Amino acid sequence: MPRPCRRRRVRGRPSSSYFKPSGIRTRELEHSELTIEEFEAVRLKDFLGFDQKECAEKMEISQPTFHRIIVAARKKVADAIVNGKAIRIL
Repeated sequence: MPRPCRRRRVRGRPSSSYFKPSGIRTRELEHSELTIEEFEAVRLKDFLGFDQKECAEKMEISQPTFHRIIVAARKKVADAIVNGKAIRIL
């Protein structure tokens, strides 16, 4: 039986929850879904520039857990940029 998921501290909320390439109708687009935890990891690490240990402390999770979250988030963002997909933050 897996351990229960710990609550993760999220301080930053997105001002917009949907981003898409310009010039393409929304209904014609595929989209990548970014969880709020993944959004927070990208905000802390890439936007604010904290190191991984500080980010993990701010989110109140372990460093390996933070690493897994940030890798998944970056993969989704890269997929959206390279393949012209929209990004939806849940």
